[in-house]
Amino acid sequence: MVLLLVACSSLPTGGRVPEYSYRVVKTYPHDPSAFTEGLAYRDGILYEGTGLPGCSTLRKVDPETGRVLLNKKVPDRYFAEGITLFDNCVLQLTEEGRFGYIYQIDDFTRAGKFPYRTKGWGITTDGKVLILSDGSANLYFLDPETYEEIRRVEVRDGNRPVAKLNELEYAEGEIYANVWPTSRIVIISPATGLVTGWLDMKGLLSDQDRKMIDWSVLKGMNLSLPLKEEACLNGIAYDPETGHLFVTGKLWPKLFEIEITGEPR
Repeated sequence: MVLLLVACSSLPTGGRVPEYSYRVVKTYPHDPSAFTEGLAYRDGILYEGTGLPGCSTLRKVDPETGRVLLNKKVPDRYFAEGITLFDNCVLQLTEEGRFGYIYQIDDFTRAGKFPYRTKGWGITTDGKVLILSDGSANLYFLDPETYEEIRRVEVRDGNRPVAKLNELEYAEGEIYANVWPTSRIVIISPATGLVTGWLDMKGLLSDQDRKMIDWSVLKGMNLSLPLKEEACLNGIAYDPETGHLFVTGKLWPKLFEIEITGEPR
């Protein structure tokens, strides 16, 4: 199992939150035109949600080859965001639509929509509730039957809110979140919102690999960041059999399987 994190954020003694090391277990190909917004893993298959108006999709991907096995296009007017697997469905957020799509997991038949009251950035589940981010420092816990908010927590590293929470993944009692548009992943206690650790993935994608990015996808887009910063880390999926994480980024040509070593840097 992955070595998940016994340290607490801003301990009563004033201790600092640790930053954990990782080891790259394996590297896989990834579509360099995929503007990754969500990632999930089940039974040897990666599920990936991509964004941008006119380019948003939901995909089944063979991680070994990077081959897209099934591709469902999202209506052009929506910017699709995070995804999660719940029972036999895939849930996919839209950024501004205040609703997400529900798909059957086997063939991506659209089974309906679900509402939420914030922007949609990232979504995950602990198997009982849905957990949603909206780009703020808040995480929202939703009833998976009614989609009503049950509670929310503010994510804090000590007394400092951690904003720009994006893609989410639940693993072994903790929530992992990409902090947009950085190379950092924050690890969060779902009970308290306190940060229990950090992972800094800076340099994971080499400068040589970045030359493979398909920048043409961003042509004509109304970008909020300089071009190179748009291709940031985003996408976390957990394999419960190995305890490893899959991580990638927007337009990255590679997907990485990593193991957390449990040793602070």
